[in-house]
Amino acid sequence: MRHLLTRTTRRRVVGALAAAFLGTTGLTAPTPAAPAEAPAAPALDDGLARTPPMGFNNWNSTHCRAEFNEQMVKGIADIFVDKGLKDAGYQYVNLDDCWALPARDANGKLVPDPARFPNGIKAVADYVHSKGLKFGIYTSAGTKTCNSAGFPGALGHEYGDAQQFAEWGVDYLKYDNCNNQGVDAKSRYTTMRDALRAASRSTGRPIVYSICEWGENEPWEWAADVGHLWRTTGDISDTWGSMLSILKQNLPLAPYAGPGHWNDPDMLEVGNGGMTDTEYRSHFSMWSIMAAPLLIGSDLRSASDETFDILGNKEVIAVDQDPLGKQGSVVSSEGGRWVVAKEMRDGSRAVALFNETGSAQRIATTARALGLPEADAYTLRDLWQHKSYNTAGAISATVPAHGTILVRVSADGQWAKNPPAVELGLDGSTLVEPGKPSALTTSVTDLGRTPATRVSVSLRGPEGWTVKANSPTTAAILPTGRALRTKWTVTAPADAPPGSYELTLKATHRSPSGVRAESVLPLTVSVVVAPPSGTSHLGDLPWLSSANGWGPVERDTSNGESAAGDGNPLTVNGVVYAKGLGVHAESTVEYYTGKACETVTAQVGVDDEEGTEGSVTFEIWADGTKAASTGVLTNAQAAQPLSADVSGAQVVRLVTTDGGDGITSDHADWAEASLGC
Repeated sequence: MRHLLTRTTRRRVVGALAAAFLGTTGLTAPTPAAPAEAPAAPALDDGLARTPPMGFNNWNSTHCRAEFNEQMVKGIADIFVDKGLKDAGYQYVNLDDCWALPARDANGKLVPDPARFPNGIKAVADYVHSKGLKFGIYTSAGTKTCNSAGFPGALGHEYGDAQQFAEWGVDYLKYDNCNNQGVDAKSRYTTMRDALRAASRSTGRPIVYSICEWGENEPWEWAADVGHLWRTTGDISDTWGSMLSILKQNLPLAPYAGPGHWNDPDMLEVGNGGMTDTEYRSHFSMWSIMAAPLLIGSDLRSASDETFDILGNKEVIAVDQDPLGKQGSVVSSEGGRWVVAKEMRDGSRAVALFNETGSAQRIATTARALGLPEADAYTLRDLWQHKSYNTAGAISATVPAHGTILVRVSADGQWAKNPPAVELGLDGSTLVEPGKPSALTTSVTDLGRTPATRVSVSLRGPEGWTVKANSPTTAAILPTGRALRTKWTVTAPADAPPGSYELTLKATHRSPSGVRAESVLPLTVSVVVAPPSGTSHLGDLPWLSSANGWGPVERDTSNGESAAGDGNPLTVNGVVYAKGLGVHAESTVEYYTGKACETVTAQVGVDDEEGTEGSVTFEIWADGTKAASTGVLTNAQAAQPLSADVSGAQVVRLVTTDGGDGITSDHADWAEASLGC
């Protein structure tokens, strides 16, 4: 659940194993570390959670609001059935915090809130079970839960609470970490494991056990015979930066996951509104290839058709639920261009080509690099487009900003019946000034073992834009590895306001037997205007893009919490600043400077609202070059001056990292940040 009072409780979430995977900028990830040895601890031998649990948890969508009640929970169970989520594999309908009264009864038992659950918890569990689904509940391994109202926790009441849960019909327990009184984590969580076992023996009710101690005590090292899944990170929020940070922390823990014992990078945010559908597809793709639990965190009562399409994609879910139970591992990660591959039980490989950057990127690998056997060709199945192709061994694509191409590649001998895979590409800057022609070059490359015939390409822009081809847009035949390259002139209207716009690159081709195939690549271009001459506060200028570890980037206030506009005056070591940017590591804010600016200056430091835990590194990047860096700063330090020469740069990036210590609660201020042009 969310920690409502403060994020300073989210501590260290990964050890040295993860450090090699944490990018040094918002757009860069270093070379991955060597795989770790598999853990020595055996998994629980009880037959539960042989694949990652799938279901729903109410917290992200309702928190503790009055709408969290019996009717809402029953409604979610109905939606599971009516919308096909049950058929797609979702099982658990789970309650989070705020279901109980603040005090136990005279016998020390938990009491459901009669306003929320007038018929008790068992009645809700019975209803969920009547739909062929399973039911989950929440408490904390402390004296109270994490909510500020202070509902009863289970510390010292483990056996009684576990028995009560089992008698109610609970199938899943999420066990949080607040108010734990400093009791050793392994001891606290092991006691509840033993209590659940005892309750199961007496009632016949097995309960999946979800350990939620935020990765503070590295549970992947010891919890495989304690729980069925364990949180590896602090809480997720509905932002690209938060999802990306958590993804990077969870990826290197692949050796610790398997049937009955899973790494849990927190719930899904798909559909909550803080990210685009492209980003949500990436979120769902990467959680699936990491064999993560898939717990829906959006309000299904008001979810869009696109949300249901993402959550209900059975081909992607099959990657998550593959019975071999391997978590995907990083093949490469240079420059924010990630290749993550997962071995499947049938010998195929699921492959995610994931682009963490703010512009389209070509991402490539090969069947050999994935560990597939040598073959004349391979079948490549696009799991979002639901189409199959043949490839001679190359797996590559131009992936939109923040996008993911998820494919399944197999040496199944069936490749010849499919048309050849083609790769769409783009050369040239996607930054366009109003009224000024810009040159772009597109490519259509045959990746297949068979030739692509009758190839045709088109490029279309928004209404009012001019898009003109300056070279051929068709080819009669493309042999393996050959490309049709087309030059274009693109002009935005003179009155086009700054912002992001979409061009659509589309290609059609046929296999030698005449099977038609179509490929589409959405391309985001930015209409940009150079900053004014003189000195400008960066908080007053539009940015090209921003990514933030928690909540949005704030102008002239601190980061605050997860909502927009909830920050405080920028304050570093007691000094208040009127202007600047409030961010949360890891964070990147990009500005178009159009080769017209010379300097960036700022007073940088950890904001005082952080408390005593913060440590952050501030960096200024000019195009692809790091122009200045502070090194690690803590909240004990006063703001430090930071300046950089950015002469000749087209794009300037302000980057904050977590200082390399794995802490995710880092509020950082770019106070008095200004740009000289």
